[in-house]
Amino acid sequence: MTLLDAYAAGRFGLSFELFPPKTAESEAALWGNLAELMVFEPALVTCTYGAGGSTRGKTLDILSGVRARHPAVPVASHLTCVGSTVDDIRAYLHEAAARGVSGIVALRGDPPQGQETFTAVAGGLRYAAELVALVRSEFPQFGILVAGYPETHQEAVSPAADLENLARKCAAGGHVVVTQLFYDNDDFFRFRDRCAGLGITAPIVPGVMPVTNYQQIRRIASLCKARLPDGFTRAFEASGTDEAAQFDAGVEWAGRQVQGLIAGGVPGIHFYVLNKSLATVRVLEQVGIQR
Repeated sequence: MTLLDAYAAGRFGLSFELFPPKTAESEAALWGNLAELMVFEPALVTCTYGAGGSTRGKTLDILSGVRARHPAVPVASHLTCVGSTVDDIRAYLHEAAARGVSGIVALRGDPPQGQETFTAVAGGLRYAAELVALVRSEFPQFGILVAGYPETHQEAVSPAADLENLARKCAAGGHVVVTQLFYDNDDFFRFRDRCAGLGITAPIVPGVMPVTNYQQIRRIASLCKARLPDGFTRAFEASGTDEAAQFDAGVEWAGRQVQGLIAGGVPGIHFYVLNKSLATVRVLEQVGIQR
């Protein structure tokens, strides 16, 4: 199966996103958690890398490990423009292809720490659409995923401009849109309708992060400007500092989100699993996706 097969008509594309662990202990935990997730037969596993490309090599090591353990499942690597020349990007793509990576999550990337705005390096790329075009023209064997923002990217001058940027990425060769996390399905469905109105035909896959810690998601949401609905906030505030109660509240909310998204006809769900398995497993069981 290829990345594009994951979202073919009639197929539900379940996918999981990992990040490179920092220690041997956390890597061992990752493989154990991934084994728990793989029994749900995902169509794709992706892996991020650290700010500024600091863990690119480790990203490919993790994806190679996924392929060694689960050879039937396609894997995709994140790739950004940050701190890289075009030649650097080409070299990474050659190595990714040699390691059996079949997809690229093509992103501009966030400005490096301490910088307020993104600035391309000399000989680098300025926009995700340029990265998509490079991958599509020179490495056509890769499936290409691009990012969409149901609540608008925090740097966009307007929602319309943000959507036009997404359209450029799709026109340049983006095959699949995967969204930033969100916690109100109405935001996703409005976004999907606006994409259709602009002529975007690529599958739009919602990104879901089950919450297990309220303070953590408040930090994450503040960084990506995701809105936490009143009902979500009330559920977590009612849990107080009880970790088990927070976990249950997060699984319950994510389960209802996923049920609503599936009922709304999404082509798949992309889970930001944070290298853990229990919350996502509980959500999948809650919505009736079988092992």
